[in-house]
Amino acid sequence: MTGHSVLAVPVPELDAFVKERTTRYDASFASTDPEFGHAHLTLLGPWLAEPTPDDLATVGLIVADEPPFEFALAEVRRFPLGVLYLAPEPEEPFRRLAARLAAAFPQTPPYGGEFPDSIPHLTLDHTLTGASVESLQSELALPVRAKADRVDLQWWANHDCHVRHSWRLG
Repeated sequence: MTGHSVLAVPVPELDAFVKERTTRYDASFASTDPEFGHAHLTLLGPWLAEPTPDDLATVGLIVADEPPFEFALAEVRRFPLGVLYLAPEPEEPFRRLAARLAAAFPQTPPYGGEFPDSIPHLTLDHTLTGASVESLQSELALPVRAKADRVDLQWWANHDCHVRHSWRLG
């Protein structure tokens, strides 16, 4: 099976923007699933390719323990390797959820262990495409205000991006 799963908080307010950019650069990752959040904040990924019912129940308990919360995305930033992103404010609820999920599934460290202190973010683009902090800030009406009310188990694969499961916060 080619692909990977991600536990993520979707951000519908920016989905059209991110999906358009995804389609422009690699249409094989543009999903036809209306529930799929191209715009999202990853909590844990890559995650389990084939989670068991117990794995899904564990995620459900963790997610149910966190109330829904509002957040803002106000500033485009750049990671050292060129990824352009929006950071949520506040970031603490995302960090708390991510830490609890990582602790429950130590066999799937965030980003495969590549970034031990992963920063909550919503990926917008990459400098390799010609995008910049300035160009994205001029294209977006910031700040974007959103509400985290669910966590999705997303599957990412060429021509097969879809939501496998969802849990409501709170």
